[in-house]
Amino acid sequence: MQWKKQNSPRPNKARMSRSQDRTKLVCFFHHKGLVHYEFIAQGQTVNQQCYLEVLTRLRESVQRKRPRLLPHKWILHHDNAPAHDALRVHEFLAKNSITKMYHPPYSPALAPFDFWLFPKLKNTLKGQRFAHLSDIQCNVKTLLQGVLENDFQDCFWQWHHCLTKCIASQGEYFKGNSSC
Repeated sequence: MQWKKQNSPRPNKARMSRSQDRTKLVCFFHHKGLVHYEFIAQGQTVNQQCYLEVLTRLRESVQRKRPRLLPHKWILHHDNAPAHDALRVHEFLAKNSITKMYHPPYSPALAPFDFWLFPKLKNTLKGQRFAHLSDIQCNVKTLLQGVLENDFQDCFWQWHHCLTKCIASQGEYFKGNSSC
């Protein structure tokens, strides 16, 4: 609020403009840390073909960086985006012994990316201006690599807590409520 004379014009407010550069991040992690992440090319739509390519690179990354994880059966949790539910994606997951964990529709509070990782990244980068898309990506990479194992474990405990609440309330708690 600001004091002004009755006939004086409204004061101009300086507002921060939204950045024109946007980037999409695809990230996979487990309770011990980051497994794989990559940025989607600008203008690229995340459709089933794009997501299959990401899953293939995820598998290659795990094979290269964490081969001890491959013999075990994976359980993959992702939301209900159309690309995640495509038939070819289901076939890829089945062929590679990857189980897809069910995710209730309209439940961002049950997606660790939505309630934990993306807010963590956004809050840290909030208010900063970047000259180029590569600067944004570089900062995000640095933040991702700086997340501690304890933070990932806390995320999974929060997720367990949210899932437990959802089950106990038979889903009623989450109708219209985006946070656990």
